[in-house]
Amino acid sequence: MPDGQQSAHRSDPAYQSDTISTLENRVSVRSFTDQPVTDETVETILRAAFRAPTSSNIQAYSVIVVRDPGILKPLSVVTSNQKHVAEAPVFLAFCADLTRMEEALERNGKAFGETNLEMGLVSSIDAALVGMSTYLVAESIGLRGVMIGAVRNDAVETARILGLPKGVYCVFGMVLGWPAEAPKQKPRMDYEAVVHYEQYGRRRGGLSASEALDSYDEALAAHYTAIGKATTPDSWTHDIAKKFSPQRREKLREQLKQQGFDFR
Repeated sequence: MPDGQQSAHRSDPAYQSDTISTLENRVSVRSFTDQPVTDETVETILRAAFRAPTSSNIQAYSVIVVRDPGILKPLSVVTSNQKHVAEAPVFLAFCADLTRMEEALERNGKAFGETNLEMGLVSSIDAALVGMSTYLVAESIGLRGVMIGAVRNDAVETARILGLPKGVYCVFGMVLGWPAEAPKQKPRMDYEAVVHYEQYGRRRGGLSASEALDSYDEALAAHYTAIGKATTPDSWTHDIAKKFSPQRREKLREQLKQQGFDFR
């Protein structure tokens, strides 16, 4: 659908809250003022975020708060030289962390052994839930930022920079700061294209899967044209094909295995 029609698919006015408003207006921000993000602010955000759901109360995550330019600079190199990483007011590294779980087993005379796919997923999801909760809390008090998945470009080098032991890897990072400017919000795919009922493929009206892609190509192309960014008429499908063929980070599985996460 065209970019201007996105607002027609926002939530029912009868059900409004600060959380809904925060999410409906969320954008990724990469430009910040010089106003510092204090340690007290970060602690307040993280303490709230740590109430996020966690599988079996494992709490298989750790967060590293980074401000040192001597650490931010090499992190920016790993993340394909993203300037906002090198100059981040504060960078949060959200890590899957199995070390406390391992110690719990050892205290009870049990061997942790090698990790498997389930433990890798559990810890990664735990970290992701805390990360998104952090983002929501931060935005609710006026901070803005952007997620940094490119820390996985070289998971071993990221681990070296952050001093991560075996049993810990950085799932993603987050730059936070007080926004200097915010970009225009990108449209999202048609709601009916991504919501299914009872079983996959059961949609309630709306566009077919193929029509939804056509519609989103049009909407995203209109968005990029409006902000002066070069694009193609098949904007999203073209970009996805270009970015993910061949697939990214082919060495990631071996790198995570070095960190103690065997996704077998």
